Amino acid sequence: MSDSSWTSAGHGVPDSIDLDPATQAIVASIQLPAGFRALAEDPEFGPAVLEGMARVEKKLLDAIANSDPVIDRASRHLAEAGGKRVRPLLVLLSSLLGERGINDEVIKSATIVEMTHLATLYHDDVMDDAPLRRGAPTAQHVWGNSVAILTGDLILARASVLGAELGPQAVALQARTFERLCLGQLHEFVGPSESDDAVEHYLQVMSDKTASLLAAAGEYGTWFGGAGDDAVKILSEYGEKVGIAFQLADDVLDVTGASKKSGKIAGTDLREKVPTLPVLLLRQDAAAGDAEAARVVELIDADLSSDEALAEAVKALAAQPATQRAWAVAKEWSAAAVESLAPLPEGTVKSALASFADAVVTREG
Repeated sequence: MSDSSWTSAGHGVPDSIDLDPATQAIVASIQLPAGFRALAEDPEFGPAVLEGMARVEKKLLDAIANSDPVIDRASRHLAEAGGKRVRPLLVLLSSLLGERGINDEVIKSATIVEMTHLATLYHDDVMDDAPLRRGAPTAQHVWGNSVAILTGDLILARASVLGAELGPQAVALQARTFERLCLGQLHEFVGPSESDDAVEHYLQVMSDKTASLLAAAGEYGTWFGGAGDDAVKILSEYGEKVGIAFQLADDVLDVTGASKKSGKIAGTDLREKVPTLPVLLLRQDAAAGDAEAARVVELIDADLSSDEALAEAVKALAAQPATQRAWAVAKEWSAAAVESLAPLPEGTVKSALASFADAVVTREG
């Protein structure tokens, strides 16, 4: 799919939103799925979403600002590197299903989910010793591991303060979600037990580590948008499924080389020996007697510290049927996310949510 499948979130941001040039540049760099062009042209919802994205960006940068210049630079490091802002976008979309729509509470909750996401990235990059994030050097490569970890903690603390302002329901959701994020990371690090199915274990890790925050985004939006309990359940389920699809697509992009566009080096997961779905399915093929799969397993299990060895392993795995099967699994989760939307009324918002689910498995990086 070409780059035209994503469109700028900064197009049409109203002048009434007071953004400094740096924040305006970040908003303009955010890329939204192509189906959202129709949403942007909707006379009712288009301006609300565009203005909402700008308001979230402004609140995000205000919330992580610090009077200490070093802490301020470290806290703003990843936020100012940009990103697709998938999670706050889902909060805004979900809120449009309710009678209140995008309001101050929705903006605040959208900021919370993005801050929580950013905090986990600081921690992930330390654990993975990743050199790049969103095309920029990771925080621990600039300031060291301790500063990166504490910066992630600080951002999470700030997110918790915002949650407290929204009341006990929001605090409880934030706590449950962060618990799942931690459990997902721990289970990934520890790995499956001998009695566990490796693929099922991995999908549970993805459910906790990635999908939980998208499920929370759907819940926040529908709660504070006034959509009702049924919609809250639907968007929670949708967020869970689309989150798994999103992560599985990332797995494939990591070994097809397309993820280079996002600033992440292709094959990073292979180099760090992170068990992703293409690798797990490849091992199943090798165990079933596929000689070529066994040869590729030897490649990916070897020392991949050199760029040449990594490139060879990436190319070999990308050509394996296991990688295409992993892509098919991602598309199945995307289709299941769309199916979960069936009870919602037809309209622009439902169409945009369906487009969103499709876009996560048709993107190039």
